[in-house]
Amino acid sequence: MSVARNVYAEIPEQSAVTETAADFVESVTYDDLPEEAIRIGTRCILDGLGLFVAGSDHEMVEILSEEAMETAGRGDALLIGQSNLVPAAMAARVLGTAGHAHDWDDSQVSTDPAHIYGLLTHPTIPPLSASLVMSQYLQGIDGRQFMLAFLTGFEVECKISEWMLPQHYMRGMHSSGTVGTFGAYAAAAKLLGLKGDQLRWGFGIAASLAAGIRCNFGTMTKPLHVGRACENGITAALLARRGYTADPEALDGPWGFFAVHGGGVSAEKISQGFGKTWTILEPGVSIKPYPCGVLTHPTIDLMLRLVTDADIASEAIENVTVHAGTNILKPIRYPIATNHLQAKFSLPAALAMIALERKAGKREFSDEFVQSDAMQAMQRRIHTELDKDIEAQGFDVMRSRITIRLKNGKEVAGWANERYRGGPENPMTDAELEAKVRSCCDGLLDPAGQDRLIDIAWKTPELPEAAILAKLLRQ
Repeated sequence: MSVARNVYAEIPEQSAVTETAADFVESVTYDDLPEEAIRIGTRCILDGLGLFVAGSDHEMVEILSEEAMETAGRGDALLIGQSNLVPAAMAARVLGTAGHAHDWDDSQVSTDPAHIYGLLTHPTIPPLSASLVMSQYLQGIDGRQFMLAFLTGFEVECKISEWMLPQHYMRGMHSSGTVGTFGAYAAAAKLLGLKGDQLRWGFGIAASLAAGIRCNFGTMTKPLHVGRACENGITAALLARRGYTADPEALDGPWGFFAVHGGGVSAEKISQGFGKTWTILEPGVSIKPYPCGVLTHPTIDLMLRLVTDADIASEAIENVTVHAGTNILKPIRYPIATNHLQAKFSLPAALAMIALERKAGKREFSDEFVQSDAMQAMQRRIHTELDKDIEAQGFDVMRSRITIRLKNGKEVAGWANERYRGGPENPMTDAELEAKVRSCCDGLLDPAGQDRLIDIAWKTPELPEAAILAKLLRQ
């Protein structure tokens, strides 16, 4: 905490972040987009579309879909996995929840050592959901307009998250639910063509709607945070278009979003502005290989390497000890996972999957697998310990070490302190990304449907009608 106080100051009364954000949303054009941002953005869109499909049959999404169909209303956009049309904001709520249902969506990267959790928001799903829903609502939105709206929302969301004090997350706020609201809003506002006061009022509406607290991690409500961010962003844009007023400087000042939610903002970082250096390029985005909290990923990769290299059978393991710092052990908080949602925040669960199957994918992160006798027994052989030496090294890297003790008395050990797989310094290849999308769609789209989704997603900027993407998410 003392580091944050030395580096950051309370937000200046005249910081004008709201005005700067609104000016960016209003003025940015497709020609302003770097070619590499479009390439990476297309990868994020493909990843996100696969995740929408993966979450479409989840129980939490089915509950939300039932509620949406019973509530009904205008037929603005498709309900994910259905042929029903529902109001735009409601469609976004269900779609965004589906996208985060498996906790498999990408993560924003930060190189700021004061951001002790390093990875801040899951940036793609809010602006992608908003762009997908609004392209149906408005009709006639082509691929260039769609890509521009998506990357505009992505940039606004990431910059706001990066500039906030890390206390926002440390106090228990879920950034993907709170800051994600602005990503969805900016994308929707761009497609609606909001300008001037309306655009600024929309930021004010979004600021009051933004919510999400971390006590709900490991439950259905965590993905709902992202669904509500998508819903609230679209609601803010539609209300602002009708002339609904709000404070036009709602990000700023002593009662603004930054001060109230995070205790302040980095005055130095504000000078970065929006779209000068695009966050999707620098410091980048991480596309996740595993459907669980990204803080677990280097440790999962280490466990996979250890059991594979030494060819360790699960029945040969006496116990496993994982040493890590508080940056991992506090948020990854379940010592024994009793369902798949808790497993996403449990090192014993993730490592037990690797010990048993040498995989940790959609099948393994299911209630059926997590609640199996083998999983429950293996989890009880895996323990975590706070390591003061790791803690003292800081949180610039997600460090951990594993010691596997075998029943024959031998030990196998190793460190995770390298660039993690999926991050901008060690990204998944396009082929690996396509394989992930296919695993997301397994059992929900047939091979031909998967081929079509992947092929058209790669061509997003060239599409004459972007709304076709929504139709690819179901058989």
